[in-house]
Amino acid sequence: MKLVPGSLLIRLFFITNILLLCCFKLSAQSGIQQFDNSIMVDLAKSRTPQQTEAMLFITHSIHYVDVGVPAGLLVGGIISNNKEMRQNSFYVASSTAISYGVTLLVKHFVKRPRPFIKNITFIPVYRAGSTSFPSGHASTAFSTATALSIAYPKWYVIAPSFLWAGSIGYSRMYLGEHFPTDVAAGAALGAGTAAAFSFMKR
Repeated sequence: MKLVPGSLLIRLFFITNILLLCCFKLSAQSGIQQFDNSIMVDLAKSRTPQQTEAMLFITHSIHYVDVGVPAGLLVGGIISNNKEMRQNSFYVASSTAISYGVTLLVKHFVKRPRPFIKNITFIPVYRAGSTSFPSGHASTAFSTATALSIAYPKWYVIAPSFLWAGSIGYSRMYLGEHFPTDVAAGAALGAGTAAAFSFMKR
């Protein structure tokens, strides 16, 4: 029974992303692109050395949190012989990994250039590789945050999880690596993947 709503969510999720892809391919200089550009300019103007250092720390935390959360649940589940915790570890890790895979697939088809390639007046803090849409950092961060919140629906889990994921998304724009719509699409993709695979949780 749990597989039915999950499969429906997956279908809705892919339909939504197909529509997003069509919109971006049909209108490269649309109102959305102008909005993206204006936000990127404002964020670049607001940079300070202290904020940039903090944003770099936040953006790089993705590699430790995405792995550390499910690993911590797994170790805790083994030590305490808690089957539910071990299963939730698998759920969080799987939803994040699937989200990352889908992100790479979408990037391959959309091929949206990074902001600093699309517009040479955008100066990034550093130059990331790959393409821009959707944000992989936002995708995996929101997948981890959503899966953890579904597995443990307590305010003291939900609040810090989404505060961290939101900070990751903001850092990607601040550093000049992604447009706002890249981050929004990545967040929707990650959260949608975690919700679609919630049948895996205990």
